[in-house]
Amino acid sequence: AWTDLPGGVPDADDTPGALLALHALGADEPAHREAACAGIGWLLDLQNADGGIPTFCRGWGALPFDRSSPDLTAHTLRAWTVWRRLLPDALRTRTERATTRAVRFLEQAQQPDGSWVPLWFGNQSAPGDANPVYGTARVIEGLAALPDTEAAPAAEHRAVRWLIGAQRQDGGWGGAPQVPPSIEETAVAVSALAVFRRSPRAASVADLDNAVARGAQWLTDATGEGRRVDTTPIGLYFAKLWYSEALYPQVFALGALATATRCNRRDGGHSDAQA
Repeated sequence: AWTDLPGGVPDADDTPGALLALHALGADEPAHREAACAGIGWLLDLQNADGGIPTFCRGWGALPFDRSSPDLTAHTLRAWTVWRRLLPDALRTRTERATTRAVRFLEQAQQPDGSWVPLWFGNQSAPGDANPVYGTARVIEGLAALPDTEAAPAAEHRAVRWLIGAQRQDGGWGGAPQVPPSIEETAVAVSALAVFRRSPRAASVADLDNAVARGAQWLTDATGEGRRVDTTPIGLYFAKLWYSEALYPQVFALGALATATRCNRRDGGHSDAQA
């Protein structure tokens, strides 16, 4: 497993991120495969009885430490999916079974309006300090990575429609509908919709191209075409401790614009990051 600092406590957000990075850097490298098998095994052992993935340890969901989180579950799904075909048979079988349970958890955790609420991210201007835009965007990315035989298309389409509906008239997204926009939240929304757009399941969703294009334009304008980046405190820790990360808007915006650009080029002019 991985954490953000050497010697720190490993968690289920940094570990999938490291697994995705190793795959992007060279999935055929023996050292990368060995590390990936170890990381995937750690995530499999972490999975809760409800099928979701907690942050630090398995448990009963009574504490933030062991409570299953939709965004962490989706991040884990992405890591399992990219590595699966390269895993030893026994580990691949475990991963396939765990994927089925994780998808079932996401279906059950989806809100009635089609959104998902993350555990460690929020928005001070949103009802209940929640950040369903962040949570929904991350889950859409996780579900979009799955093949049709394992996907949850009904939940996926409801989430995509909700996220498109949460877009502001100016093209940006805040943490929830009618909330002031931020670079971080707009970027994760653009990334999710652009990634979903590559899926064959995207054909039936109206206004998808327009939402991606408007969001990408908002990011371009908000960052002064990449010359300035403002941070927003969307991180939410214990006891209402809000924090921002200088790299969040930079990494999120760069990933979103790169994904949207790749999608645009692939489609010959219509308006698609692993981390």
